[in-house]
Amino acid sequence: MTAELSGIGALITGGNSGIGLATARALVRLGAEVVLSGRNAARGEQAVAELRELGGTAHFVAAELHDQESARSLARAATDLLGHVDVLVNNAGVYPFGPTDQMSEKDFDWVYGLNVKAPYFLVAELAPAMAERGHGAIVNVTTMAAEFGVAGMSLYGSSKAAVVLLTKSWAAEFGPRGVRVNAVSPGPTRTEGTAGMGEDLDQLASAAPAGRPGTPEEVAEAIAFLASPRASFIHGTTLHVDGGRTAV
Repeated sequence: MTAELSGIGALITGGNSGIGLATARALVRLGAEVVLSGRNAARGEQAVAELRELGGTAHFVAAELHDQESARSLARAATDLLGHVDVLVNNAGVYPFGPTDQMSEKDFDWVYGLNVKAPYFLVAELAPAMAERGHGAIVNVTTMAAEFGVAGMSLYGSSKAAVVLLTKSWAAEFGPRGVRVNAVSPGPTRTEGTAGMGEDLDQLASAAPAGRPGTPEEVAEAIAFLASPRASFIHGTTLHVDGGRTAV
């Protein structure tokens, strides 16, 4: 375990499984203290126990993240636990697939509530304090489906396209005061959440040069890099960790 992020407090939404948990492992290995959020308290406490076995300092906060108050409440809870949040990883998200005419207003509000509204108000709550301290890093997790049209992904893809634009806007807003805001855009990744896709995930990944799904750890390495001082001159960019899918 290195001390590159020693003294750094990090909040990772959706941190109790998949890409979020892999990111938490990567950050604690670099010396950060982390707060994980998620809906499943039992899974969250299990994740925290695993991180502590690695020698890290970790906490779990249960959060639904569906509106402004839930987002701001999580931000305040993380600040209380850590003293200060220096790194925010907006990883929590939902990704329903299906034809546009089969999506309801309830579906729309659910997807945009978690994928757009929650990150928006987490940043609104935490970024000003980062800017006041003169440093901080925000990493938003988007998707390759935000980059090009895919049938059946209108709702999910458009919500993440909004996050890509927010990443650029926040970089312009907070970057001059020391807060770096970037995004990581995964391609098909084999996680607990995508397990139900079965062979469809492999088929989706086969169109990329890499020809296979990614792993949570591969995405987490990119997130950890953008959160670290190694990325000190990187603002407002989207790092594609998609096996080259957006390149072809």
